[in-house]
Amino acid sequence: MFARLGGAALIFVSVVGMQAQAQQDAAERAGPCKAAPYHAFDFWIGDWRVTDPAGEFAGTNTVTREEEGCLLVEHWTSARGTTGQSYNYYDPGKGVWRQIWVSPSAVIDYEGGPNQVGDMILKGTIKYRNGRSHPFRGTWTENEDGSVTQHFEEYDPEGERWEDWFIGTYRRK
Repeated sequence: MFARLGGAALIFVSVVGMQAQAQQDAAERAGPCKAAPYHAFDFWIGDWRVTDPAGEFAGTNTVTREEEGCLLVEHWTSARGTTGQSYNYYDPGKGVWRQIWVSPSAVIDYEGGPNQVGDMILKGTIKYRNGRSHPFRGTWTENEDGSVTQHFEEYDPEGERWEDWFIGTYRRK
């Protein structure tokens, strides 16, 4: 009887193992970054015309999905012609979104994720090329009309307060 029970247990373990392998194979066929956390920033993907709070043209921005959906790449050009780029990705090891922004004037390195209402909030540091460095945070909010509001703030240690660094409304071209 023990031999029969052992055989049944072996068959059960084999079936469970085959089901787990089938699920893993299906996930790999679907792509490496298909889970929900990888799509929390999808609302920012697009080709954008950006205005400041007064409605004046501030620049253009293109955000694309790359590397089989694992990376968002941003290409910014301001109304004055200055440029910058960012890499944005969900870090599965830390369970957070990360952004590295690089421009001729500064590097911004921050991380975070969506809040309860879906705004993307990242916090970190801005490092200017002149050596100055301050805490920095950004919030991206998807608006009801499909536009996106981007609000960046830099901490002023002398005034001991957060100050607006950039506020822009992104509308699809």
